Amino acid sequence: METPCEAAALSRQKIKGWMLCGTAVVSFAAGSLLTDRLTRTSPVRAASNRVFELRVYHTLPGKVPALESIFRDVSKLVAKRNINVVGYWVPNDDPAWANTFVYLVAHSSQEEAKAKWEAVHADPTFPELRQQAAPLIEKVKDDNRVDEVFMRPTDYSVMK
Repeated sequence: METPCEAAALSRQKIKGWMLCGTAVVSFAAGSLLTDRLTRTSPVRAASNRVFELRVYHTLPGKVPALESIFRDVSKLVAKRNINVVGYWVPNDDPAWANTFVYLVAHSSQEEAKAKWEAVHADPTFPELRQQAAPLIEKVKDDNRVDEVFMRPTDYSVMK
């Protein structure tokens, strides 16, 4: 059995323990709030309007080589219009990508991209190339299945 003095001492120890625990929790919360305010990052702003345009053409089964052949001529046309194609790619061994043709273009801005593509489409050689390619590309509701996305480089990207 505890004596009243021992019970009071034990009670004081429990209170000190709870006070220590409460102080630690309050200190942690205050430190977290302060750290959050000091380290909060603002949205990253690009140094320029440069964008990259990724295009993925989905072909009918087995038609990638034929589309690749047409793009040999398309590549000359886009080069003539000063469109900066980073590269053209076809899949190696991945069955999920077997019927795709991919290329990446760098533009100084989306506005520039629009103007340059309009110039390509206005070129007299373009309609024939489009006609050759159209039957090779998978259709979705009468539209060619081409995924197109404009991307901005991240602040830590090597290529900007």
